[in-house]
Amino acid sequence: MISKIARYDWMELERELNENGYAVLKKLLDGEMCQRLVSSYEDEANFRATIQMQRYNFGSGEYKYFAYPLPDLIGALRSELYPHLARIANGWSQALKTDVKFHDDHDAYLKQCHEKGQTRPTPLLLRYKAGDYNCLHQDLYGEAVFPLQVAVLLSAPQADFKGGEFVVTEQRPRMQTRVEVVPLKKGDAVIFPVHHRPVTGVKSSYRVNMRHGVSMVRGGLRHTLGVIFHDAE
Repeated sequence: MISKIARYDWMELERELNENGYAVLKKLLDGEMCQRLVSSYEDEANFRATIQMQRYNFGSGEYKYFAYPLPDLIGALRSELYPHLARIANGWSQALKTDVKFHDDHDAYLKQCHEKGQTRPTPLLLRYKAGDYNCLHQDLYGEAVFPLQVAVLLSAPQADFKGGEFVVTEQRPRMQTRVEVVPLKKGDAVIFPVHHRPVTGVKSSYRVNMRHGVSMVRGGLRHTLGVIFHDAE
């Protein structure tokens, strides 16, 4: 997994994030990895909590948070993606003139989260049936927030499900909301902001608000892996 992640053109991915507000890692997971994760959904020993979206007005559908210790594949994705994203995140902090500096090692960053009382793992599996959807939202779980996250589509569009497009929105000051539908295939991953990102202005960079969600699934069954890098309170 390390060699595969390192082979992506991270400078180009950073450019896409800065220009579009998201970037796609094509074929991050192969079919066997996707199926292994989908199959794990039924094993409650893997998870610490199950959330029914309707109960909290999050949308319609269900997701489960993994428990520590994380499955090897999830732990590897989290730790091996993080250094590349931390470099981008630190660039964003510098652009926005904040004093936030992220460690380049994920274990060191998690230690900071745990010192703030954020000790619960946040990687999750989401399952959508026909009629399910996920409202626009931000995944904030406490004071410590890593500004980028990753979602991996584990099901094949048109073959396993219909509809269910991944959506990101961007709200710039004094402008209408911009919407992007991100085209994904099975095994593709999308990198996107947790809550905001910098945009270059006339004099300096400024902060724009970002949200993400999933449109209604029209048929079939859609599974997604969410990789969030900060832990929860």
